[in-house]
Amino acid sequence: MSYSKADSYRTQPRDSNTLIQTCSSNIQKITQNTAQIKSMVNQLGTRQDTSELQDRLQHIQHFTNQLAKETNKHLKDLGSVSLSSAPSEQRQQKIQKDRLMNEFSAALNNFQAVQRQAAQKEKESVARARAGSRLSAEDGASEEQLVSFDNQEDWGQTTTQTTEEAITEEDLELIKERETNIRQLESDILDVNQIFKDLAVMIHDQGEMIDSIEANVESAEVHVDRGTEQLQRASYYQVRRNITATKIESHASSETQPNQAAPMCRRKHCAPGDLVSVHCARPATGVASAR
Repeated sequence: MSYSKADSYRTQPRDSNTLIQTCSSNIQKITQNTAQIKSMVNQLGTRQDTSELQDRLQHIQHFTNQLAKETNKHLKDLGSVSLSSAPSEQRQQKIQKDRLMNEFSAALNNFQAVQRQAAQKEKESVARARAGSRLSAEDGASEEQLVSFDNQEDWGQTTTQTTEEAITEEDLELIKERETNIRQLESDILDVNQIFKDLAVMIHDQGEMIDSIEANVESAEVHVDRGTEQLQRASYYQVRRNITATKIESHASSETQPNQAAPMCRRKHCAPGDLVSVHCARPATGVASAR
């Protein structure tokens, strides 16, 4: 059965992955046991309401309560286990824990609802048992009163004896057993209330942790974006420098070309800007000599 005692003596997990798996398994068992408890509670007050049913109900209910307390402890341990150094893995583990707490909260809500229903049914059973015993005693006393109406002293003694006989040992044991179950149920309900309080604190802390991790991730993304922007700017300026250097070299080269070109012709019959040629160079020398 899913609530066997052997399950409660497992080795306690310590690493985050094992804790997460254990919590997930426990939550599934709590959900399954809650369905069984609900089915048993529906049989209370009917012909199927036997001592065996009472024992099974009390056992599975109490075991499930212990399972909830164990799961609560494991979720707390998750907060103290060292997480991965990678921000992305940290965020993933926090998201898994957040999912587990939501599932655990839903399972606890359903479990506590059937706990309260079981306690109410048990109280109604005890009330009926007590009422039945009183009615039996009163009916017996009325019959004796009709028989021994003339003797008031004998009637009083007979009434006392009838009342004692009406509430049998079996009835008393049944009432005591159910009252014990009610006290255990009420104690377990208080345990679940405390788990809800612990869970509320963990959910609040978990929300702050996730916000912090998201802020760190966003900060890292900003740094990456800034680094990329700086690299792009450096590349841009490097290209600009290369282009500028190329232009300077080209400009310097173009400035040296006119110095190496042929000189301009200065003869009167040559047009302005004409270069000195072999044909016009010789006459120029002769004219200069004639002068």
